[in-house]
Amino acid sequence: MAEIRDVLFEIGTEEMPSAPLMNAVKQLPKLVAGGLDAAGLAHGDIRVLSTPRRLAVLTSVATETEAVHEVKRGPAATIAFDENGEPTKAAAGFARKCGIDASALVRREDTDGREYVFAEKDIPAAPAMPLLSTLFHDVIANLEWPNYRSQRWGSTHETFVRPIRWICALMGSEVIPVTYADVTSSNTTRGHRVLGPGDHIVAEPAVYEQVLEQAGVLSEERRRSVIDEGIAKIEAERAGAHVDTPKKVLDEVVNLCEWPTVLVGKFDEEFLAVPHEIICESMLSNQRYFPIYDVEGNLTREFVVVGNGRPENAERIIDGNERVVRARLYDAKFFYDEDLKVPLEEFRSRLASVGFQEKLGTVLQKSERMEDLALAIAQAAHIGAHAASDAQRAAHLAKADLVSSAVVEFTSQQGVMGGYYALAAGESPEVAAAIRDHYRPRFAGDDLPEGIAGCIVAVADKLDTIAGMFAIDEPPTGSKDPFALRRSAIGILNILRERLHCGYEELVGPALDAYAEQGLAFDRDAVAASVCAFIKGRMEQMARDEKISADTVAAVSAGSVCAPVDYFALAHALEDARESDPEAFENLATAYARASHLADGALGCDVDAALMGEAELSLMHATDAAREYVQTALADKDFKAVISGLAGLREPIDRFFDDVMVMDDDQALRENRLRLLNRFEAVFSGIADMGALAKRK
Repeated sequence: MAEIRDVLFEIGTEEMPSAPLMNAVKQLPKLVAGGLDAAGLAHGDIRVLSTPRRLAVLTSVATETEAVHEVKRGPAATIAFDENGEPTKAAAGFARKCGIDASALVRREDTDGREYVFAEKDIPAAPAMPLLSTLFHDVIANLEWPNYRSQRWGSTHETFVRPIRWICALMGSEVIPVTYADVTSSNTTRGHRVLGPGDHIVAEPAVYEQVLEQAGVLSEERRRSVIDEGIAKIEAERAGAHVDTPKKVLDEVVNLCEWPTVLVGKFDEEFLAVPHEIICESMLSNQRYFPIYDVEGNLTREFVVVGNGRPENAERIIDGNERVVRARLYDAKFFYDEDLKVPLEEFRSRLASVGFQEKLGTVLQKSERMEDLALAIAQAAHIGAHAASDAQRAAHLAKADLVSSAVVEFTSQQGVMGGYYALAAGESPEVAAAIRDHYRPRFAGDDLPEGIAGCIVAVADKLDTIAGMFAIDEPPTGSKDPFALRRSAIGILNILRERLHCGYEELVGPALDAYAEQGLAFDRDAVAASVCAFIKGRMEQMARDEKISADTVAAVSAGSVCAPVDYFALAHALEDARESDPEAFENLATAYARASHLADGALGCDVDAALMGEAELSLMHATDAAREYVQTALADKDFKAVISGLAGLREPIDRFFDDVMVMDDDQALRENRLRLLNRFEAVFSGIADMGALAKRK
């Protein structure tokens, strides 16, 4: 059996950006494992280490492949050889595929009693070194760098995301020969540029991490741990303080250093007068500094910076970073101060030169449509006059900050800065909050707008976009949704469900009317149907995501209950009823399906009691009582009571089908019984297609 040895493969480069580095870390295990498997080399688990200047793999690999006696069965002997015993084209093709001559094929009987030809080949064990040389060259070449342009260096045409400066490749203590773009492998790595410059010998893979640490380089896991511990210490020293460490920025910081030192800097007091959102964004996005908030959630003057130099130079590192952040924050303060000098109405008027969508006009026109739509939403949601007025005013100003200097510089703060400018201009806190929140929810799990006015403006904004894109026949496709219409639809549904408690169908018409008044030509009824179907499709997916069974979703969707809060309440009530008494529910659904199949709507629902027997009269009385009970429950939005009222029809409908021949030869009896079934089915009308639930397996 082949010996197993530790293997190290390290690609040393100029500093790599964090995003492609993390992407390469995900690719490496698959590339290396796939290459080892394809080469027939047994190997252990594959571990990847990374720093800004290196990508490394540690594993264990057999020193040679296993010798193999390969046997492959070919065509039957009667097909492989002609009557003269000469190989046919079938035999020749099979032999060629197996890499042998047709004369080397063996004939023998297989387990089924028939004679076949077999190709037998002994594949000797192969040493690992040449296989690893080829594999590691190919791994370098096959790493992909999406959204990043690869670079060339030296005299070859080979590329990498950053120039490769060294390759360390070892199997045990032996160097694995690898050459890529004029760089040849050795047994040396390189340390931290300041703490451990130059080459460092790696005697064997087992000591690799130890050599790195002595040269001022920590693994990704160790760097993250050092940063986490440093931040925890800072928070503990400032009782109740919180360091804001967004995952994306923290991941990047971990991959920007090789020997992290967690330090605290300060900025000038005057910057605390600037909205903390742009202060923090400037620090996080431009400098990767982490803001510190006090126990009450207020931004402090302090921030965390992760250094990559000598710890004894901490004061100099802090001073340099404070100088940098001061310049950045002066820019943010300047933008904010300049914006405060411009009235919001002036900003809003400038929206006339900002395009929303080529066929849908300007952002100013969108703002005007949002105003009208906000009033329609407030009316549908039965919102009071004061909140409706706040919503209309907020919709009027919601997009004004898009042309402000602060938002042009910090685009993620649109809406947020508008809220600050509205307060500074004397608008009410409700209007300012609505402007601030109207982009919410921006992603799955995001908070909904805080106030009712904000909810109305958010729905108006999102629904206007959906309606417009459908009106110009540019709905989202499987691979294309540039205006994030699916996300907007889900946001609308969540707001309507949780806060406004009205339906969406009654809002689509006003949204489309605003475009028609603007002069856009489209088939209003067809587009409205498409928009409603699109939003309903998102609602159905949300229901399935809540673990509501697919047939329950289909049953409720077939009814007329479409207000999100009612739709989900009815769906959950149906699920609960099935769970509590599945047999009775199944029987009711089956009976409904049978009645629905027999019913003839053209006959109407008026019955002649004089033609009825006991079972028919019982069903008629139960149906009439259930209809009144269900209608009252629907009005009260008591969906458990609705399901209870429908469930009460189970026994009389079962008895009816047991005792009555619906399709009687007597036409009067037959039609009277069909009218009774119409009457029974009408109780369920608009609630759910109970027949769909009978199909559950």
